[in-house]
Amino acid sequence: MILRRFGPLLVLLCAIVDAGCMAPTVSLREGLREYVADDYESVLKTWTREKRLVSVREFDNVLTATATYESWDFRWAYVIRYAEDYRLTVDQRRELLEASLAETREFHQFYVALYAKRPRWADLNADDPAWIVRLIDDLGNETAPSLIEAVAKPGAPELTYFPYTTPWRKAFRIRFRNMRPDGRPTISPLARWFGLRFAGAQGHDELSWVVTEQ
Repeated sequence: MILRRFGPLLVLLCAIVDAGCMAPTVSLREGLREYVADDYESVLKTWTREKRLVSVREFDNVLTATATYESWDFRWAYVIRYAEDYRLTVDQRRELLEASLAETREFHQFYVALYAKRPRWADLNADDPAWIVRLIDDLGNETAPSLIEAVAKPGAPELTYFPYTTPWRKAFRIRFRNMRPDGRPTISPLARWFGLRFAGAQGHDELSWVVTEQ
């Protein structure tokens, strides 16, 4: 009776806690960056979102999703940090940066870590997955992944550069094509926000990135 009466209010309070501090806005513009290795943590925070999906019927946390959008901006900071840690030469760093940035012109990639009430529910590659994930924006565009690659055994890079990766979570790299077959972008240049939607029998929720400029 108590849960039935106050359940919606409790879910609202959870949403407020999840929101916590307002997430920073982001820019999808390309161009030169002047990051140093110590900037990585703040850039990671800018491009990372987290949500906890709570079942109203059971009032239980059925899915926690944390995702980092590997944007042009993020990749620049990542490569600078990686090159510093691994003591790459200037030429090696330049080659790695060029290759990483070139990928952003082909696809949108997210590093995602999931924790579910039942471990199988966190497996996006299961034969009958508990959740489907889509790339969305506020103009109604919705795109299925072109690749969901499980990170079966996260190593030192994943544990270091994506510290929300834990033994109790399943990690994935999820890719979406930049362009649809008809030539339209999967994230509209006019979009005010884009995000990932997780939907299934237990409910649905979205991780979103508010765009200040494209």
